[in-house]
Amino acid sequence: MGIKDTVTLANGVEMPRLGFGVWKVKDGEEAVNSVKWAIEAGYISIDTAAAYRNEEGVGQAIRESGKPRDELFITTKLWNADQGYASTLEAFETSLSKLGLDYVDLYLIHWPVAGKFKETWRAFEKLYQEKKVRAIGVCNFHEHHLKELMADAEIIPMVNQIELHPLLSQEPLRAFCKEHDIVVEAWSPLGSGQLLQNAELQKIADKYGKSVAQVILRWDLQHGIVTIPKSVHEDRIQQNADLYDFELHAEDMAAIDALNQNTRTGPDPDNFNF
Repeated sequence: MGIKDTVTLANGVEMPRLGFGVWKVKDGEEAVNSVKWAIEAGYISIDTAAAYRNEEGVGQAIRESGKPRDELFITTKLWNADQGYASTLEAFETSLSKLGLDYVDLYLIHWPVAGKFKETWRAFEKLYQEKKVRAIGVCNFHEHHLKELMADAEIIPMVNQIELHPLLSQEPLRAFCKEHDIVVEAWSPLGSGQLLQNAELQKIADKYGKSVAQVILRWDLQHGIVTIPKSVHEDRIQQNADLYDFELHAEDMAAIDALNQNTRTGPDPDNFNF
């Protein structure tokens, strides 16, 4: 077990189980520094999106890190306004050029825009077949969105990145994804920071001499969930990667599972207006 640990996607591509997210990280110096710190701390997976407006900073950090491209796993996402067949292909080229890369490892549809995501997926399949992306997937898809997409997709999404943390454990959706060989990835694994003050989690963290964040991320890993914490603080970035010298006991895993309240910190994929 370690930061280079991977899960095998349906097409055989190895995806790191722990990644570094850059949502709300400002482009320029903040993005460059935090991504470089993450790479120095051992992260090989970096997760950005067109909507984060920091693809250029992420690309610069990748170049300045000196890390060989094939040792990194880079994810970006298509924004809602660009959904549709031709517009998706165009938006992908824009992301690629901002990142300064020849390909991305994982390309995701950011939200299930009604009436658009199937056409968008056809463009994703084309990008995949042309080897411009190593894997394709979706974000924020409920089970019914996945079923609708899969009804006439040639390729089943390899990843579903969803809001997932102890207050929103998404067990039914996780079971559905597992059945269809779709890897579940957690965004906002720390509940946008709201869980860091949770008394129950603090109690468990004290028992292991770890932080609440480390306990939550360890819970993700032990459930086989890919997780992508974000931080712009070097010490926190390192701490979030320090997850491999302890293991949560079954009763603590169960106690964390029991915290679920189906509470979201972000929008509901059935009801968003952007």
